[in-house]
Order: sequence, then C-alpha cells, then structure tokens
Amino acid sequence: MGYMSKTRARLIIAIAAVIIAVMISRLINTSAANSRTMVYISNAESREIYVLELNQKDGSSTVVERVPVAGNVMPLAISPDRKYLYASLRSEPYSVSSFAIDPQSGKLTLIKTVPLADNMAYLSTDRSGRYLFGASYSGNKISVNAISPSGEVDAKPLAVIPTGKNAHAIVADPSNSFLFVTNLGEDAILQYRFDKASGAITPNEPPDVKTKKGAGPRHFVFHPTHHYFFGLNELDGTVNTYRWHGSGTLTLLASISMTPAEFKNKPSAADIHITPDGKFLYASERSSSTIAAFRVDSNSGRLTPIANYPTETQPRGFNIDPKGKYLLAAGQKSNGLSTYEINQKTGALRKLSHMDLGKNPNWIEIIVLPQ
Repeated sequence: MGYMSKTRARLIIAIAAVIIAVMISRLINTSAANSRTMVYISNAESREIYVLELNQKDGSSTVVERVPVAGNVMPLAISPDRKYLYASLRSEPYSVSSFAIDPQSGKLTLIKTVPLADNMAYLSTDRSGRYLFGASYSGNKISVNAISPSGEVDAKPLAVIPTGKNAHAIVADPSNSFLFVTNLGEDAILQYRFDKASGAITPNEPPDVKTKKGAGPRHFVFHPTHHYFFGLNELDGTVNTYRWHGSGTLTLLASISMTPAEFKNKPSAADIHITPDGKFLYASERSSSTIAAFRVDSNSGRLTPIANYPTETQPRGFNIDPKGKYLLAAGQKSNGLSTYEINQKTGALRKLSHMDLGKNPNWIEIIVLPQ
C-alpha cells in the first residue's frame, strides 16, 4: 500500500504539473491574442492624427479615431513605456502636443500643447522617457525639454544648441549615454555625450563624422542586437553602415545605393527602419516611390539588396510593427497607406491592402499596448 500510495501521489503530481503547464500556456496565448497593435499616423495638411488598430492575423487595419490637432502635424514620438505620444506642430506657433494613450483602446487624450524652440522636423525621447529631443531643419538647432511623470512637456527648454545647417534627426543610443544628430546641409553626423541624470548635452570627441560630400544624411537606426548604425542619405540615395562604438562614436564601414537600378532622376530618400530581430532593413525613396529592402549580416553589418518595391506616391514615412510581421507605408501625394507582409525568411514584401488617409500623411508610429 505504501508503494502504491507513493506511485499514485507521483502520478497525481505529474498530472497536476501538466494541467498547470497547459493553463499557463493558455493564459500566455490569451494575453498575446488580446494584445492590441496600434498605429498612429500624422496627416499634416488635414491637421489630424489617425489612430488605427492593426490586426496581427491578417494585417488589416481599422480606424479607431481621427484626432484633430492645432497645426500642421508631422513628426511623432512615443514614450518608451508606450503611455504617451508627442506630436510636432510645424505651423506657427511652433509647438508640441502631448497625448495620453489609453492602455485599453489606444485612443488619444490631449494633455497639453506647449511651445517648442523652433520648427522641429524630428522628435524623440531619451530611453527613460524623461526628456524630449527636437531637431530643427530650418532653424539649424536642437533642443531638450524635460517631461514630467504625467507626460507633460515643460515649456521652458533645458537647452537649445546651435548645429550646422539642416539638423534633421536626433536619437539617443540604446545605452542612453550618447546622442546622434544628422546635419543634412553639412554632410555630417554630430556626436554628443548625454547626461541622463540632468539632460545635459556636450560634444563628444570627435564631435562629428562626415559623410560623402552631397550625400545629405537624414534619418538613421541602430541595429537592435549588434553595434551597427545605419544612416540614410537623402540626396544621393545611399545607406551608410557604421560601426557604433561604446565610446559613442561612429566609424564608416560601407555605403550602398538604395535606388532602383533603372532609376536616373535625383534621389530623395526619406525614412529607414529595421526589423526587431535585426535581419532586414528597409528604406523609402520619394522620387521613385519605392521601398528598398536589404538583408543584414549580423556579423559584419553588411547589407545585401533584396528588391525595390513600388509603394504609395512619395513615401515620406513608413514603419514596421513591433512583432516584425508587417510594414506600413504612407504616401504624401497619394494620401494613402499600403500594408505589406514581411516574409520572415527572405525579407521580401507582399502587398496586402491600401487604405485612404487624411491629407499629406507623413509619419507612422506603431506600438503594442502594454498589458
């Protein structure tokens, strides 16, 4: 009886373990199924932000709401905790509107609109969400504003720093210790040290890295798992690969064209993004209305062309969903959105759908709502 009791007890424990494992798996799957993927698109001329929900099963999108804003809305930025959205208003008075993101519906509620130091072509937050960075293309400057725990941007900037001609993008590195700023008119990427405790910015050594003359550095992304930095050059239609060092500096490794082989006009490259796993990189080109796709060698940072895909007319902004399944591209002149499925093995794009948007859609942010 003692042996039988022990055997029965072990059997009961084993069955219970299986039941618990199944229940946990179901809970995880249910949570994943219930997670919502939200898309935010700024429409400059119709002065509104579209809020869409992206269906992870088939890539379709539905409009959740259209949020009016007080000016020509262009760059958007999302806080790292996905609780707040910041929108740059590029008509006078130049300002930023802060919105709270509803964790259940993804809808936006205006917190406050405050002045910015200039007409900001790019917004981002630091990796903690405590500071808002702005880059002014027309004003040749960058700015830093504090952000309160409630998501409100302080109207008085902590710093306004002159740059070279045409500051275009400003992003903190993943360590939150350094800051990079593209200067299109100077053919340079500025390198700064960033004090995450105070928000102070000081030039690194060296203070910049030059691109090819006339390249026009615009936007850039960091590789998510390795020390590579990919810079998009607007004026010559190229993508530069850099080694990104722990000292917060860059070393150029290679440069590759992103325009279609048959394209002979003047390039106007716009946006660049990389999949969350770092396997594929994409860049949009406005003159040819195409998206270039590349495979990324994680060992060397080398880019290998996949193809150039026709897309919406003048694709200024596009983005990749956080799960790496879909790419969404907006056309400034077509006033539309195209959604593509990303082949997980090859990186190829397959168009799924088109959706009409507001006037002059130009910036896309995509998040999975926090559970």
